[in-house]
Amino acid sequence: MNQTRAHFDASRFVASLVTALVVVSDQLTKHWALGALSADKTVDIFWTLRFNLVFNSGMAFSQGQGVGRIIGLLALGVVVVLSLTLRNPMSLRTTIGTGLLIGGALGNISDRLFRGNGWMRGAVVDFIDFQWFPVFNLADSAVTIGAGFLILGAFHARERT
Repeated sequence: MNQTRAHFDASRFVASLVTALVVVSDQLTKHWALGALSADKTVDIFWTLRFNLVFNSGMAFSQGQGVGRIIGLLALGVVVVLSLTLRNPMSLRTTIGTGLLIGGALGNISDRLFRGNGWMRGAVVDFIDFQWFPVFNLADSAVTIGAGFLILGAFHARERT
């Protein structure tokens, strides 16, 4: 097996592992939130951090309420495009970022698919609430951190050229 093929296989494995960890962690924490929290029950953790159950049928920061189906389809497109990028050699940082982005997108797409009445009509379960920032979940965090990894990877690659 040549070195490029081995690097490709390792990148796909790492991205797949990160993706799986994000999706499983996200869905487990959402399952917990649905069972432990309700509209009248929040859990105060520390300072302004609390767990507070919210359903988001829109996009980031609860914008675009009611267009969840379109957002879900766009997210599916992003997952496909990102998955295709795994065909190219990339740094570990970029591979991890790609896995985080795919996992976060799939975690929220799962909510839209399975937590509603009809195809892509579900609402995303959010529960991490700082009270001064929009309520979010682990999938949202993975998307944000993954985007940061990709930006850092792009800067690092640019510095090497």
